[in-house]
Amino acid sequence: MTQLDTPTIPIRPVSPEPAADGDDVGLYEIRRKIYPRAITGRFRNWRVAIVIATQVVYYGLPWLWWNDRQAVLFDLAARKFYIFGIVFWPQDVIYLSVLLILCAFSLFLFTAVAGRLWCGFACPQTVYTEIFLWIERKIEGDRQARMKVDAAPASPAKVARKSAKHMLWIVLALWTGYTFVGYFTPIGDLGERALALNLVGWETFWILFYAFATYGNAGWMREQVCKYMCPYARFQSVMFDKDTLIIAYDAGRGEPRGSRSKKIDPKAAGMGDCVDCNICVQVCPTGIDIREGLQYECIGCTACIDGCDQVMDRFGYPRGLIRYASTTSLAQGMTRRQIWRRVLRPRTLVYSALLLIIAAAAGVSLALKSPLKVDVARDRGALAREASPGVIENVYRVQIMNMAEIPRQFRITAEGLPGIGVVGLVQPVKVDAASAKLIPLRLQVAQGAAAPGLHKVELLIEAVDDPAIVRRENTTFILPRP
Repeated sequence: MTQLDTPTIPIRPVSPEPAADGDDVGLYEIRRKIYPRAITGRFRNWRVAIVIATQVVYYGLPWLWWNDRQAVLFDLAARKFYIFGIVFWPQDVIYLSVLLILCAFSLFLFTAVAGRLWCGFACPQTVYTEIFLWIERKIEGDRQARMKVDAAPASPAKVARKSAKHMLWIVLALWTGYTFVGYFTPIGDLGERALALNLVGWETFWILFYAFATYGNAGWMREQVCKYMCPYARFQSVMFDKDTLIIAYDAGRGEPRGSRSKKIDPKAAGMGDCVDCNICVQVCPTGIDIREGLQYECIGCTACIDGCDQVMDRFGYPRGLIRYASTTSLAQGMTRRQIWRRVLRPRTLVYSALLLIIAAAAGVSLALKSPLKVDVARDRGALAREASPGVIENVYRVQIMNMAEIPRQFRITAEGLPGIGVVGLVQPVKVDAASAKLIPLRLQVAQGAAAPGLHKVELLIEAVDDPAIVRRENTTFILPRP
């Protein structure tokens, strides 16, 4: 079993029992099904709120409309991404890079501050596992009831419960896959064609594939995805330090553990506050015992904190036997205020500063983003030619991209050589909303306007209705020798 490789955080030791001579040693652990127990508490409320918020956003965004179109649509066929009032083109791939950088630094920052916050509260695997578990509990009951159902022999009642559960899982998974594809093709049109069984191949594939992944990961594999498939558990140690807040068991307060009556004074009996009820194990979605130290299987869901706090309340003990704490705070007995002061350390300050700088730069860039882009390329089939006696002509291919969501007309002029002008083009050039138009452009100049050779010229593309929308593009003009 892989463990975190860090000297600063206590990790559960792995001590496999030695095999007797002649015994076979298994290389893989046999999975035992985990039945997480339902729990309530402040962290549970936060998880429920985040589950609701993320699903409202995920399922709701494709149905929002903006300027008579889907508000969020990644139109791969047209190579345009619509995000509310902004249209991104392939040339805007830099913004995707910035987004990925922001996500990476956010992950670094949150992990350095409080461990696996993403995994425990917002990761899709965690979110959909919570939803599927909620359906399972509604149909089969809580932990003990589900264990009893699974242990019972096959019966009509058992088959009916299992069938109802899996049917709801499949319906939710298919709706999730349908919504996913709805981000890449208009979701209303997708629904009409789905009802008519008229979907194209790639739409059918991705709906079924995403549905299968959701159903398999959240319904069947669950903690196996977090423990064996997700790489984050393997490299999280490089983002932790002694001041990272982790979900920790206070062994100094809890040990020696043991069951007891509520009437017993643990100090007089020489016992710690841990009553060895195993609630922390029963509520854990990965089935670990947090009292054995930080383990890579811990996803930071905080269920053990809520469960332990409830037991402490019943026995009249202070809360926080299992809590967010750092290695340093446990060793030095720090107060909550002292712990949070250590949050503002060089690592988190650097991450925060980088996040703010990159986000601010991206925001300014988006605010100043021009609604007009122009690409100019020379026509390689005819670099320079004599259009008429004494008149030299160069031909170009100009692509005008109107990134605004209103149609616009543009006027094209040229500068850089005496008497240079645009000929043969019907102006102004009309370009539809959020569209691109490729036009051939001919520039002419008198043979004796300048010395033979290569000359820099500038194309001026200006919106007729708004002179502030203008682009200047440099190119070259070739004057051959007579």
